[in-house]
Amino acid sequence: MHSPILKVQNLHTWFETPTGTARAVDGVNFELYQGETLAIVGESGSGKSITALSLMQLVPEPAGYIEKGSIFYKNRDLLDLTWEEMRALRGKDIAMIFQEPMTSLNPVLTVEKQIVEAMQVHGTATGAEARKRAVDMLNKVGIRSPQQVVRQFPHELSGGMRQRVMIAIALSNNPQILLADEPTTALDVTVQAQILDLLASLQKELGMSMLLITHDLGIVARVAQRCCVMYAGQIVEEAPTSELLKNPQHPYTRGLLASLPSRARRGQELYTLEGVVPPPTRWPKGCRFALRCPNRMDICKNVLPGETALSPQRRVSCHLYNSDSAEAAVPLENPS
Repeated sequence: MHSPILKVQNLHTWFETPTGTARAVDGVNFELYQGETLAIVGESGSGKSITALSLMQLVPEPAGYIEKGSIFYKNRDLLDLTWEEMRALRGKDIAMIFQEPMTSLNPVLTVEKQIVEAMQVHGTATGAEARKRAVDMLNKVGIRSPQQVVRQFPHELSGGMRQRVMIAIALSNNPQILLADEPTTALDVTVQAQILDLLASLQKELGMSMLLITHDLGIVARVAQRCCVMYAGQIVEEAPTSELLKNPQHPYTRGLLASLPSRARRGQELYTLEGVVPPPTRWPKGCRFALRCPNRMDICKNVLPGETALSPQRRVSCHLYNSDSAEAAVPLENPS
């Protein structure tokens, strides 16, 4: 592959809470390449959305802050930018579709006003040109009667239409990178498929890169070329999507896949991962998945596993792949 358009190194995003420091994102590393879709998948509370907000520097303050790390966009560390420089880049070079459009769209502004405003802020278009482009963007994202919709308010639109409006706003400045945080949450299955197909089509047309945040492995299989599995603030496995789904290596990834209803055999109970994710204010000393892992060893309780490269595009953080500790490992088998 060529040089990555986005490179995240050792990212730590923490929150100060009444019960202590919550290390929501705690040493995350990944790369995103031009024109590809990279998915970050994991349970709720794993740190996926906070990772995306960190890239945009929209972590809720004052409780939340980026403790350390680097976020390189075209070899420029975004964490070194001033507030004004980041504001100029946010929404133009890097845009984001938020999880819930009803709370992200302004309820007192028309659709046209919100799309036009996104372009005016960055000088992409103004006046009549911006209004025409707003209609064109709605047409591009598959909204029928865009001339009518531009005059409407968010509450007058269906959930699928609001999501399309969010996409239109995000793409109005032709960004290089699109961060999509659970873009199909709360939509019915038919509309989900339409939104995913739309994103894939627009990505191909515009040549942009996409970071997809989701908990749905079905969506990952549909649109992502590569996938990072996140657990308890860290990435535990990364691989090309086809390899990950066919032959998961980390016990957590295997458990996630085994929990899918489509994987259950007729007459058998659905597999479930025992236990819950530990709270981010009290991460365990060793492997954060150890208490839930069917393959845990003594070393897992006290030593945080390092990253092991299984191939140039595949890495996993698990003591089972450390030659010094793997001798004591229980053979890793797919849950039935």
